[in-house]
Amino acid sequence: NSPNAYLNKQILERYKSLETPANRVQATYLWIDGTGENVRLKDRVLDFVPKSVSELPKWQYDGSSTYQAQGENSDTTLIPRAIYKDPFKPGKNDILVVCDTYGSNGKPTESNKRAALMEAMQTVEKEHEP
Repeated sequence: NSPNAYLNKQILERYKSLETPANRVQATYLWIDGTGENVRLKDRVLDFVPKSVSELPKWQYDGSSTYQAQGENSDTTLIPRAIYKDPFKPGKNDILVVCDTYGSNGKPTESNKRAALMEAMQTVEKEHEP
């Protein structure tokens, strides 16, 4: 029983109860990592309330730390695809941002299965247009 355990819980509760200003959003970007089994998260604060996914900025990170790239050329880009209200945070504007991942070459990472699905759906749609 660490004396800091109680202190840390008090501090956490204090910060959890802080209100987010009405014109700000805490956006939690989430994606599947290179193992295909784990969800990764990264938070950012936006100075506007997005009305659509197209308004959200892309975001880069080091893909070597998530098993999506080698040490060199490891820049990996998160591309937002869907927005949901975050049920785990108290702010009325807090959102979850589901993302696709693309490597430094601009191609989908191996764990980005949604890109292949979208390509297949677009092909089928073209073949079956009236």
